[in-house]
Amino acid sequence: MSSAPRPIRILPSILASDFARLGEEVRACIAAGGDMVHIDVMDGHFVPNLTFGPDIVKAIRPATDAPFDVHMMVAPVDPWIEPFAKAGADVISVHAEAGPHLHRSLQLIRAAGRKAGVVLNPGTHESVLEPVLDDIDMVLLMSVNPGFGGQKFIPATLEKIRRVRAMIEGRAIALEVDGGVTPDNAGALAAAGADWLVAGSSVFKDGPAHYARNIAAIRNAAEAARGVLV
Repeated sequence: MSSAPRPIRILPSILASDFARLGEEVRACIAAGGDMVHIDVMDGHFVPNLTFGPDIVKAIRPATDAPFDVHMMVAPVDPWIEPFAKAGADVISVHAEAGPHLHRSLQLIRAAGRKAGVVLNPGTHESVLEPVLDDIDMVLLMSVNPGFGGQKFIPATLEKIRRVRAMIEGRAIALEVDGGVTPDNAGALAAAGADWLVAGSSVFKDGPAHYARNIAAIRNAAEAARGVLV
């Protein structure tokens, strides 16, 4: 018997926010109904872009009590786990390819007192999760290639969500999807088994007056597909 659906969580990605007003944007997206703040850390090496360092995370930490979900697109990743944990990350996720020893990286995250996640790129097979299922709190499936916001959702992700959901069923592991999430596909994502939906452009478009509307549209589509309003 499958367990009851886990609550849907909407995670605004500040990669799509106004960087000149970053603290205000964090406060605004959470006040508008966001559950967590998704922070994309890019190093210009593992992915072709540069974004936030630990000092930025530390600077915006006072803006909200909501959890910070820090997605590390960094290689090698291990030296950066403790700095981001100290800066205020609550969940730290690492790519399976971001270091030579995935299990060690996950141990470092948990030793820092944070929840640990593994990120799978579109071309990364879910079998890499099997040896570390007892060591993770979250799986993040990229539904675009990492490095830039505003990309289109890769439809093949839906079947991958179903396969990963079957792998983690019965475990206290969240299933997160990041990339091209909109109200138009949120229902299919939730129905396939996703719990946490990261949304950047579709949350921050049209300015702060519309954040609540944008977040509600994604949440309502996902919850309707689940048939559960939680």
